[in-house]
Amino acid sequence: MKSFVFFTAALFLVAAVSASAYDEDDLPYDYYSKTCPKLECIVHKKMEEWIKKDYSLAPALMRLHFHDCFVRGCDASILLDYEGSEKNANASKTLRGFEVIEDIKRELEKECPKTVSCADILTVAARDATLAVGGPYWMVPYGRKDGTVSNAKEADQLVPMGHEVVTDLLELFQSKGLNVLDLVVLSGAHTIGRATCESLQYRLYNYNGTKKSDTRLDHLYLNYLERKCRWASEYVDLDAVTPKKFDVQYYKNLQKGMGLLLTDQLLYKDSRTAPIVTALATQPDEFGSLFSASMVKMGNIQDYLSTDGEVRLNCARINAPTKY
Repeated sequence: MKSFVFFTAALFLVAAVSASAYDEDDLPYDYYSKTCPKLECIVHKKMEEWIKKDYSLAPALMRLHFHDCFVRGCDASILLDYEGSEKNANASKTLRGFEVIEDIKRELEKECPKTVSCADILTVAARDATLAVGGPYWMVPYGRKDGTVSNAKEADQLVPMGHEVVTDLLELFQSKGLNVLDLVVLSGAHTIGRATCESLQYRLYNYNGTKKSDTRLDHLYLNYLERKCRWASEYVDLDAVTPKKFDVQYYKNLQKGMGLLLTDQLLYKDSRTAPIVTALATQPDEFGSLFSASMVKMGNIQDYLSTDGEVRLNCARINAPTKY
């Protein structure tokens, strides 16, 4: 018991040091205080309207933000819509929420034209989406620019698809300035939302259609998934116990062999991540604080130079060249 308490204390000390390092990031919190002071109010109101109509948009927007930041940094490149863009990659085919960002963008263009980037809109929308499902609040730093390049091949190469081993995930996160704690904490977003059965059928069936016995899955949960996922087009909750609540049940599920995606379940099997899963499963308040800190870190991923970006007038396409 003492060793567990010591590990938990050490875990949160590391988190505090990590979070304080990002307090000095170049992105300021008051970037729009004079140019668009109603930004957060407008986003919050719009998010409430959309999520009231469709609750599933909350986890969808969180996922959209994740996909954006892991390819070329948080530059709204996932929103560009043309042949060969990230939005049209295989890794992006189940992404949703694009219409929400465009709706917010239109409203902000009325309030403060040519001012707020689509990247900043997506980042704060992800924060408010988290709030909408009972998650924590955090202050969002602003000043991101919208990228002008979007490549489907890059998305397919970089975005995790649910079957990677922990080492692959750690290398990806480290390449973005994130650590093992960020990996486990941000994976906790799977406490809400859904996945397609297509993404996990390989865990359930062999190529010839016969059932496969994945011993890492709880046998009752496995039986449920076999019945639920006969068709690849079906959807299944990432958290089978409290699918609409932002809580630590995700980590408890991993301890019971109820991790829907293989990448999730392996977090409890790997010696580098299992102790963190165990700690978070019993620390809901700390999970909220850590999730906030990791989301700020992820939102600060900048793979481009500020001179390479712009403030798009339409999030789905780059601005037309200026004519002189």
